[in-house]
Order: sequence, then C-alpha cells, then structure tokens
Amino acid sequence: MKLCQNEFKAMNHPLRRFSQRRIEYPLFKRMGLAGSCMRILEIGCGSGYGAGLMRDLKPTRYVGVDIMPEQIALAKRRGLPNCDFRVLDATDLCCFEDGSFDVIVIFGILHHIPTWRRVLAEARRLLVPGGRMFLEEPDGRVISAWDKIFKWGHPVKGFILPELEGEVERVGLRIKQKKKIAGFGVYSLQRGP
Repeated sequence: MKLCQNEFKAMNHPLRRFSQRRIEYPLFKRMGLAGSCMRILEIGCGSGYGAGLMRDLKPTRYVGVDIMPEQIALAKRRGLPNCDFRVLDATDLCCFEDGSFDVIVIFGILHHIPTWRRVLAEARRLLVPGGRMFLEEPDGRVISAWDKIFKWGHPVKGFILPELEGEVERVGLRIKQKKKIAGFGVYSLQRGP
C-alpha cells in the first residue's frame, strides 16, 4: 500500500530519521545486526535513510525495495555507493533466488501491506538457512489510535503483535529476541534449516 501524502511527509521528516538513527537501528545492532560481508535486503527502504545507516556494516550487497517510485527516487538521489534501490512489491520478490540474502531488515512498514503474511513467507524464502531478519513494527492498536488523529488511512485490518509473532513462527522464522516499547515490537528473527 502506498503512503498517503501526510504519512509520506511524516516518514521523510527529521523526527522519523532521528527515531531510526537513535532508537531502531541501535536496537537492531544490540540484537545482533553486526558483521560485514553480508548480503542485505531492506524491505520498504523508503528514502534510503536506513541504507545510509547500514553502510557501517560494509555489506557486500545491499538491495532496498519499496513500492513507491517517489521513495526510490529519493533513495537514488542519496548517491550511496554499492546500493541497489528498486521499485518492487514486497509480496512478490521472485526476481531474487531462494537464499539470496544473509540479512533482511524492515523498519516498520509491514503494517502498510494488507497481505503482510506473504511478505514474511517471501522473507523466509530469501534468507539463507540461519539468516537473520530484524523487524520493528507498531501494534495495530497504536496504528488505529494514530489514524483517528492523523487520518493516514492504514489498512483497515492491521495486526496486533501476538498475531505477528504467531505468523513469524508459522512461516519458519524463529524469534531469537524481542523487545516491546510503547506499543512497538522490535524483533531479531532467524531462519531455520
């Protein structure tokens, strides 16, 4: 689902970048996002800000995908070397072979996708056995409250965090660590064999 104009502005606002830089990314790192020579996929890369943060990991390959051409245009303007930004639907990433990535990162966009379960299944397919996924998502009840105030138009049926956790396990991703902070869940997941 594409973002409405108000949310598009909010996701590209300095406060959103502050949250990614000072809260989300450091949490991912404390949960095990580390190392180098990794192949990283970022689902919902937006303007490419997360790609800039992950440059410190020195990935051998970074691919950022987003359904919004406007976001990919912003990401490409960053001029980040060795970053491949593509307009793609996260529910169908058949352009990538099974086991193409060591790490997948999602900075809070899964709740925008009505068929989010398919994204989790695709992520599992794309990870190498033992590969890691780092995921941050708000609980659906938080989204409902924000929608009443900001009228962003999120999908009618979001998910609550226990529902997300159940689906993660069902598709074959194991929860290694989780933290819940102010209605948000932050997860370190690992693909089984």
